[in-house]
Amino acid sequence: MTLIFGIESSCDETAAAVVEDGQRILSNVIASQVDLHAQYGGVYPELASRAHVEAISVVMDQAISEAGITLNDIDAIAVTRGPGLIGSLLVGVSAAKGLALALDKPLLGINHLEGHVYSLWLTDPERPIEFPVLVLIVSGGHTELLLMHDHGIYERLGGTLDDAAGEAFDKVGRMLGLPFPGGPSIERAAAKGNPTAFDFPRSKLDDSYDFSFSGLKTATLREATVPQSSGKRGASKLERTPALRSGISINDVAASFQKALVDALVTKTARAAAEYHVREILLAGGVSANSALREAMVKQTQLPVRFPPLRLCTDNAAMIAAAGYYRFRAGMRHDLDFDAVPSWQLTTDAYDGV
Repeated sequence: MTLIFGIESSCDETAAAVVEDGQRILSNVIASQVDLHAQYGGVYPELASRAHVEAISVVMDQAISEAGITLNDIDAIAVTRGPGLIGSLLVGVSAAKGLALALDKPLLGINHLEGHVYSLWLTDPERPIEFPVLVLIVSGGHTELLLMHDHGIYERLGGTLDDAAGEAFDKVGRMLGLPFPGGPSIERAAAKGNPTAFDFPRSKLDDSYDFSFSGLKTATLREATVPQSSGKRGASKLERTPALRSGISINDVAASFQKALVDALVTKTARAAAEYHVREILLAGGVSANSALREAMVKQTQLPVRFPPLRLCTDNAAMIAAAGYYRFRAGMRHDLDFDAVPSWQLTTDAYDGV
C-alpha cells in the first residue's frame, strides 16, 4: 500500500488529500474561494494568494485527520507545481517543501493538467483504462487535446489559441449578467433556452486540432449587447459590462453559445479519436462537468467516454495525489530547490529540465 499526500493551490481552491495506490481516496478536502472572487466576475490573483495562505494549514490538517492516518504514514508528498497563478502556486509548493523537509519524505512536483488526467483513475477502478486514450482537458485556464499512449507518455494534438473554454464561459456569463462562475450559470440558463435561436460561429482553424473561442465570444457580444463607442476611463470591470439589448432572451443566448462551444469541442475530439484509433475518450477539468458536453460527446462517438464525478471535475488535491502515485512508482523524486512553473504544457518530456 502506497499513500500519497496531495496539495493543490494553482488557482482559487486550496486543497489537500490522501490517496491510496493512486485510486482510492481516503480524504479530499477543498476550501473554495468562489464567493471571494464572485464580486469581480473572475479570479483576483492577489486575493487568491492571501486566501491560500490562510487556508493551507487548516486544509492539510483536516485531510490527514479525515484519512485516519498520521503524517508519518504517508510515503510521499505530491504538490501542484504548475501551470497556474504564480502567487497561488508558491503557497502550495512552500507548504509541501516544509512538510517534506520536516518528515524527510520524497517530494513530487506535479503538472496540474496531468492531475486532471488522473482524476479519471479515481472514478471507476473496477474498469481499468486501456491505452491508447484521447484526453480532452477543458477547464477555466486550459483547453488541451492529448493522445495518451501510456502512463506519462503524451502527444499534444492541439489546444486553445486564445480563451480556454472555461474562460469563454466566464466572460460570456459576465456579459449576460449571470453569477460567477459562468459555466454553471450558463448551463442553468441554457436549459431554459433555444440552442438554435442564434447561429454562432464554430472556428475550424484549417482542420487542425486547435481551438479558438474568441470569435464565438465576440459574436455573442455583438448579438446580445448594445454597441458602445468607448468605455468609461477608470471604471471597474462590472461598470464596463455592456448593456443587454432590449428584449433579448438571456436563456436563448446562453443555449446558443453553449451549443456552439460544445460543438467545437466534440467535433474535433471525435475526429481525433477516429484518426488515432484510441480505445476510449476521457474528459477532464471543470468544464467536463457540463451535462451538454457529456451528452454530446457520448452521442458523437461509438467509443466509451469516461468523465469524473462532479466533485472531481474542479481543482482538487486527490487528482494531484493520484498523478503523484504514478510518478512516484516510476521513480520520480524532486529536490527541495525546485520552482513553481506558471506556464507548463503537458507532453511526454514535460518534467525534463524543469
